[in-house]
Amino acid sequence: MDDRFLPVTREEMIERGWDTCDFVYVCGDAYVDHPSFGAAIICRVLESHGYKVCFLSQPNWRDKTDFMRFGKPRLGFLISSGNIDSMVNHYTVAKKRRKTDNYTPGGVMGKRPDRAVIVYSQMVRQAYPDTNIILGGIEASLRRLSHYDYWDNKVRKSIIIDANADLVLYGMGENSIVEVADALDSGIDIHDLTYLDGTVFKTKNLALATDPIIMPSFEEVASSKKKYAESFLIQYRNTDHFTAKTLVEPYKGWYVVQNRPNRPLTQAEFDRTYALPYTRQYHPSYKEIGHVPAIDEVKFSLISNRGCYGACNFCALTFHQGRIIQTRSHKSIINEAKKMIWDPDFKGYIHDVGGPTANFRAPACKKQMEHGVCQTRQCLWPTPCNNLEVDHKDYLELLKKLRELPNVKKVFVRSGIRYDYLMYDKDDTFFRELVQHHISGQLKVAPEHISNQVLDKMGKPHKELYEKFVKKYYRLNEEYHKDQYLVPYLMSSHPGSDLNAAIELAEYLRDIHHQPQQVQDFYPTPGTLSTAMYYTGIDPRDNTPVYVPKSAHEKAMQRALMQYKNPRNYDLVHEALVMAHREDLIGNGSKCLIREKKQNNQYKRYSNHKRVKLRK
Repeated sequence: MDDRFLPVTREEMIERGWDTCDFVYVCGDAYVDHPSFGAAIICRVLESHGYKVCFLSQPNWRDKTDFMRFGKPRLGFLISSGNIDSMVNHYTVAKKRRKTDNYTPGGVMGKRPDRAVIVYSQMVRQAYPDTNIILGGIEASLRRLSHYDYWDNKVRKSIIIDANADLVLYGMGENSIVEVADALDSGIDIHDLTYLDGTVFKTKNLALATDPIIMPSFEEVASSKKKYAESFLIQYRNTDHFTAKTLVEPYKGWYVVQNRPNRPLTQAEFDRTYALPYTRQYHPSYKEIGHVPAIDEVKFSLISNRGCYGACNFCALTFHQGRIIQTRSHKSIINEAKKMIWDPDFKGYIHDVGGPTANFRAPACKKQMEHGVCQTRQCLWPTPCNNLEVDHKDYLELLKKLRELPNVKKVFVRSGIRYDYLMYDKDDTFFRELVQHHISGQLKVAPEHISNQVLDKMGKPHKELYEKFVKKYYRLNEEYHKDQYLVPYLMSSHPGSDLNAAIELAEYLRDIHHQPQQVQDFYPTPGTLSTAMYYTGIDPRDNTPVYVPKSAHEKAMQRALMQYKNPRNYDLVHEALVMAHREDLIGNGSKCLIREKKQNNQYKRYSNHKRVKLRK
């Protein structure tokens, strides 16, 4: 197999002796040939099956010329926004434009359009009206059916409609892309590819959908929040290869059909994907215009697993990667590590060994690989399932092997550790090894909140378990004479969080003497249960109402409460405490969040302020 970068110019394509290519991969990111970048994986997988792929990175989307660089590909265009959703990449949760783009040389912002997948597809369609257009990646995957769009504040159509594309590949696409490529290569028309797992197509013939669930129409979900919640629940319960049904969403004159997800990768397939000849660098043409910052965190990190059964409702992993854990073998991971440790830039530190959840190294229970995940029961929430198998032995063995490699000083675990899963393990050997060997000064974990009413809407364990974890963490640090800290990730303004819950979180931060340097507001992105709650004010699982903080002012108060010591937040904190009738937290007492200022008209007027609804 070829260990060169893919052609990025027509001249490079011709140098390889190609008159044309099979696919052009259009990507919103810079070209980084590293297995942490989905574009690199898909292209290398296609290449390994004998297909000729050219890479079109961050094209000029203002006219069609750049999209004609390689000529018309034989089999079609593959289009992705890149590793991150273009709207999340461009805008903060406050909908303010970000200043930098880590996936662009030099961190320069503005090298991709908003809604990149749609814009790129439109340009390709202008350039070659009859070419095949196949969408993939996170942006397309999470918009495969109608979805609430936070930035437009409305329900948008399936991206296959908006982009005028032929096919969407959703989820992790190694198997799907080869099946599509082989079918097209054999002469099958793309509009006849209605039978492939992990794909979405549009049709006017409902008979092409096999044993489907007919969902509410787009017109219904766009006009009724109750119907939206109903539709989302159907999607939520059909994300697993073994149990999912074909889903059909009617549109005026069309049906959008989602086939069931593709099967999880076997370990041999997973290993083979990561053994492909990645250069592990960004394209050399960027050296003059600037470094690609996104490679820094992953260059000396190792992906060991895929999928997550953690059930965080604000996370789209269930929709994109699924709940069944897939793992690479120790041999595969160690072989990749051996490539890293002889890199001239390697300083002896493996930055991470993990994935969506680092300490998940096997399916949650034995039945999942044969019968799939439970549609109406989560593995960890609200309490661990009786069938859950908790075992860190394999992960610990892997970390020990990596520690013993030459040139390796430390192996850190920086991707998410599920502290609840850690606490459910009756054998605390891994916890002890983690504290002794795998923390780089501070361990980041994600309790996300401390109010149980909010945690229930997040799908996170209750605060009592987190408090037990914290005590054990510091006890083990003391036992091993370690001066290591715990940094909790916390979120404001999640559905279910009213001012009383935000104040409860502020009191907790006061008691642990911690003030977050940064505060993350809940970001309603497509494909999450929390976003469905945010939009509808309904928990789709039981149709109960959910309190949702939506006004910019209320969100600002919830953020300010998490940083109540910051003098700039004084007025917002004072207002929130008065509105919640928590004046006991204003004053000189040891439990007070802020001191009282001399009463003036500004504060008198808050006493009758009714802007924000409080939970009774």
